[in-house]
Amino acid sequence: MSAGTPVVEAYGARIPLVGLGTWTLRGRDCARLVEQAIRIGYRHIDTAQMYDNEREVGEGVRASGKRGEVFVTTKIIPQNLAPADLIRTTKESLARLRLTDVDLLLIHWPNPRIPLEESIGALCRMKTDGYARHIGVSNFTVALMDEAVALSSEPLVCNQIECHPFLDQSAVIAAAKGHGMAITAYSPIAQGGAKGDAVLTRIGGKYNKSAPQVCLRWL
Repeated sequence: MSAGTPVVEAYGARIPLVGLGTWTLRGRDCARLVEQAIRIGYRHIDTAQMYDNEREVGEGVRASGKRGEVFVTTKIIPQNLAPADLIRTTKESLARLRLTDVDLLLIHWPNPRIPLEESIGALCRMKTDGYARHIGVSNFTVALMDEAVALSSEPLVCNQIECHPFLDQSAVIAAAKGHGMAITAYSPIAQGGAKGDAVLTRIGGKYNKSAPQVCLRWL
């Protein structure tokens, strides 16, 4: 990661401030867009088992020639949170990405059918065994985040949540801050819903900014 890249820091993790989400990307378009994004300056690439594009994301990262500068996040699908499944499928994700480790490994969504203690224990093992440099959670409520932190033997560096002006996440953000965790925001412009919003447009007009730019500034 270049010295000038803006980052959010938590427990030794240096998470680039702006990331490329790959939720909707597939196939050759995915690989090409990831490569191009890195070439123009993106240094955080986010994928997941659920997205079915880890192979293509890995291709794009390698094609950029900048793996050492890129922070790669992947996430474990809820069906894979039993310890044996979490361990097995994390290794499968790395094989698809063709990486020896990821910078950040997250539980994508909680699974009430699998004890959180078991999932967190296996997640911690992925860090201590060297498959993930950092670990965290995604889509966790305040209560679940509190529980996860209490159960974890390793620092949880972030909670990745949907976050934009149309969704009040102040309680989750405050709780994460209390634990020393970062927040990673997905859908920060409400999946395009910010464009044309009258209030955001009016605010942006005062500063010569677009409605989506107001969203990003708000974060």
